[in-house]
Amino acid sequence: MTDNRLTGRRILVAEDEYVMAMDLTQELAGMGAIVIGPAPSVERAVDLIECTPCIDAAILDINLGGEMIFPAADRLCARGVPFLFTTGYDQSIIPARFCGKPRCEKPVGSGKLCRVLARIIPAQTA
Repeated sequence: MTDNRLTGRRILVAEDEYVMAMDLTQELAGMGAIVIGPAPSVERAVDLIECTPCIDAAILDINLGGEMIFPAADRLCARGVPFLFTTGYDQSIIPARFCGKPRCEKPVGSGKLCRVLARIIPAQTA
């Protein structure tokens, strides 16, 4: 069940559209997740990644204020943190090193994002 998979998980949200960020934050919190952010810029996302010792997963808008999120995605990959991209762009904008990462095309509802996120988070072990 989605709720169980997200309960207690620390989820980074990088989204510059205020309404989308708030909807997503509320949806995740309602499922028991601990939301890190939302980060409205790549710089803020990188800062949160660097100062947060444990991140279980992330939702990354590809374009934050005209800047691509890929430096933050690289840091998450280096830490082994699963993530998904949200974007209105075509798949071709995503560098080859991220070709296996899930991508949700905007507009996308926060409920769908949470369901996709729940599928990429490993099950908690007792």
